[in-house]
Amino acid sequence: MNFDPIKLELYKNILTSVAEEMGVTLQRTAFSPNIKERLDFSCAVFDASGQMIAQAAHIPVHLGSMPLSVLAAIEQTEMIPGDMIVLNDPYRGGTHLPDITLVAPVFGDTSVNRPTFYVANRAHHADVGGMTPGSMPLATSVIQEGIRIPPVKLVRAGELDTDLWDLILANVRTPVERRGDMEAQLAANRIGERRLQEMVAKYGILEIEAYMDELCAYSSRMVRSFLRELPDGRYEYSDVMDNDGITDEPIEIRVAIEIKDDTAIVDFTGTSGQVRGSVNAIYAITVSAVFYTFRCVAGEDVPSNAGCMEPIEIIAPEGSVINAKFPAAVAGGNVETSQRIVDVLFGAMAHLCPDRIPAASSGTMNNITVGGYDVSRGRDFTYYETIAGGMGARPSCDGIDAIHTHMTNTMNTPIETIETSYPMQVEAYAIRRGTGGEGEFRGGAGVVRSLRLLTDAEVTILSERRVFPPYGLQGGESGQLGRNVLIRDGEEQELVGKTTFSVRDGDVVQIETPGGGGFGKP
Repeated sequence: MNFDPIKLELYKNILTSVAEEMGVTLQRTAFSPNIKERLDFSCAVFDASGQMIAQAAHIPVHLGSMPLSVLAAIEQTEMIPGDMIVLNDPYRGGTHLPDITLVAPVFGDTSVNRPTFYVANRAHHADVGGMTPGSMPLATSVIQEGIRIPPVKLVRAGELDTDLWDLILANVRTPVERRGDMEAQLAANRIGERRLQEMVAKYGILEIEAYMDELCAYSSRMVRSFLRELPDGRYEYSDVMDNDGITDEPIEIRVAIEIKDDTAIVDFTGTSGQVRGSVNAIYAITVSAVFYTFRCVAGEDVPSNAGCMEPIEIIAPEGSVINAKFPAAVAGGNVETSQRIVDVLFGAMAHLCPDRIPAASSGTMNNITVGGYDVSRGRDFTYYETIAGGMGARPSCDGIDAIHTHMTNTMNTPIETIETSYPMQVEAYAIRRGTGGEGEFRGGAGVVRSLRLLTDAEVTILSERRVFPPYGLQGGESGQLGRNVLIRDGEEQELVGKTTFSVRDGDVVQIETPGGGGFGKP
């Protein structure tokens, strides 16, 4: 088939617009600030085999791993029109338990007994049960982290399975909010399904399928072209995570990228084994980090779809911290280990294409969850947020201050939203000046976020770069470490990077995030 390049570009944008409209629907109809304000969700479109064809510009750690969720749904359920699959089990297609994924089949031709396409969305829920509010605990087993949902039908032929729905809501601390967010996810998939069916009516299934295949092939050719420009060879790098929250032992992540002609092998052999704490990442997270890294360096014109990974082989030893086995705890692997995987990948690629690689960014999502009973509103509450840090300096300019980088792409929760939704008052929210690494180009600065609790509550912090700082490149200096502090009765108590503790009415929890590394000699 001869493909019209103009039509190919049109299909790329039409399919992307489907995912984007799904995202707008999810944001506008969600209940929780984490989804409607921070935009902690992602949406994508898939072909009949489960290959990702188009995605919105949402969250990299979601998007790169979502294809494995869709494949799990396809393999473990038989779908008919009107069905929708729900899942969050990290060992059966999920990532970590707060990320609930909904997958819907799209039947372009009801006379054919198989879906023509799939749409899916993933949203981070502020609580899914488990041992601490917010479901990001310092656990030693995934069993402790919350309710686990294998790929099962939440909607059957258009009818909600109310028994399953009630079971899920009975296992969370904030069922009203969870109900609203999941209903928003259902609505987002229905919009995606409707738009694809409208495309079928207008263009026909055969043409759409052909151009979907060509979009993937086009991305593969572009990535191969980029790889051919790189010098053949083996390029290694390693970095460490501070600890797993259970012991103080650092955790090494090691990678070797081997370039040969127009292919790449990404080998994580030598990485630390899985650990007791919750920073274990499942294979989908590692795939997501590799996808993100190569997508970044290959150029912004490359359509983001399954074709990007076709020339790339990943070796991730089973039982390691980047490919953990059940029942390892994984809540922090999705948010913290994913960031360090990107750091080591960029560190290795700094030898390959130094003109495209920035120094290390803050390297942590600075996760904080707070939960308890809101006396003033007469209800339970759970607050979850990731807090921005400094971007690493780039080969031609400074890093950006106070920004989410790499595997996260969320917004902040506005101060007004925090104070009208939760029993908390924001004491300070400011750029942490001078925390970026010095260099010819300076790393971006982190932030300071101080929250005064107006009730007794339980707090969990999962953060990194409190022991080992973000690296500089080409002679640039490291960014400054982050810091966590509890202020009680005017006295500061320094906290470790990963901790759970109780707070009293009037206590202040302060998160000071790392700066990015510098680039070039100061």
